[in-house]
Amino acid sequence: MANIKSAEKRIRQTAKRTQRNRAARTALRTAIKKYRTEEKSGRAKALPATYSEIDRALKKGVIHKNAAARYKSRLAKTAAAPPAKKTAAKR
Repeated sequence: MANIKSAEKRIRQTAKRTQRNRAARTALRTAIKKYRTEEKSGRAKALPATYSEIDRALKKGVIHKNAAARYKSRLAKTAAAPPAKKTAAKR
């Protein structure tokens, strides 16, 4: 345990910050998973909400700006992709 007052304060600050970041990161991951489980027709509506959650995490400093851009790029790519063909099983 810390003996110095400033170190004790830093421990309290870190705990508070960690809890806030964990909540924001969890919300981000949940939004992305929710988007991925959407039907093709519902993805158009879910995309702006997912982008918003990514931007919120970026603004709070939970993720890096390049990570946010990467998430958005991948989501946009899946949204624009044609539906996957189902192939017949090999005999």
